[in-house]
Amino acid sequence: MRIGVAPHRLWPAGEHELDGVLETARTAEELGFDHVIASSHLLAGNLGVTPDPLVLLSAVAGATSRIGLVSSVLILPLYNPVVIAHQTATLDRLSGGRFTLGVGTGWDAEEFAAAGVPFAGRGGRADEQLAVVRRLWRGGEGQPRLGVRPRTDGGPEVWVGGHSDAALRRALRHGDAWHGAGLDAAGLTEVRDRLAALGEEAGRDPAMPPLELTAGQFLLPPGFAAAVPPPGRPLGGAEATAESVREELGQLADAGLAACSLWLPVATDALPDALAWVADEVVAHVSKE
Repeated sequence: MRIGVAPHRLWPAGEHELDGVLETARTAEELGFDHVIASSHLLAGNLGVTPDPLVLLSAVAGATSRIGLVSSVLILPLYNPVVIAHQTATLDRLSGGRFTLGVGTGWDAEEFAAAGVPFAGRGGRADEQLAVVRRLWRGGEGQPRLGVRPRTDGGPEVWVGGHSDAALRRALRHGDAWHGAGLDAAGLTEVRDRLAALGEEAGRDPAMPPLELTAGQFLLPPGFAAAVPPPGRPLGGAEATAESVREELGQLADAGLAACSLWLPVATDALPDALAWVADEVVAHVSKE
């Protein structure tokens, strides 16, 4: 299983807590994490402050050499698909093909109002946008040529987020992976079964070509205080141990999870030590399985 991590704590309260993200990303690379993730919110709110994901990942790309770069997730309906296709192709090329485009449809109507974008109909627009982005990445006759072509043949991988049937159908139509959040093994198995049923309806077998299962999880390592309460049940349980975290990740792997992206709800100054704990007690074990 591939293990990734956010380069800042869960829900930073202020911009000063983002000042060390590049150093944290370099630390994550040195510790053996597979990728870093960046979420997407235009406005500060109850979830704290959030840097622009493509700008953040571009900076991380320049500060690192190996680690993967994943938007988890970009709120696609807020953006022009031609602009997103160009930005992501540029990031994929300049990073050496390390970028993965994770997308979702968003849930905060206030952000859409601030951007002057309709909140209603965002799911249908996301489907149309993904089709446009894919065509522009591939290029070919009848398609305008992007200012920069992606390094990855056919464009970066696309992870499609969301738990609704509409989101799962979107993943089947446009995705290389489905991207969820906070699921246990039973929940992941249910999603896999739903994908199989919806894929049969849509004429796509999720196994051919393979549609990976990926997910974000919240983890509070033992011995660390929570800066914010994790939303829902944390990975490994409320009183997590190395054994309980590894056991749950093993169950998720058996249920089909290929990549797990971690958000750590610890204080910013504790983040390096928390990353080191995860690397020693989790990454060093599960990434070999």
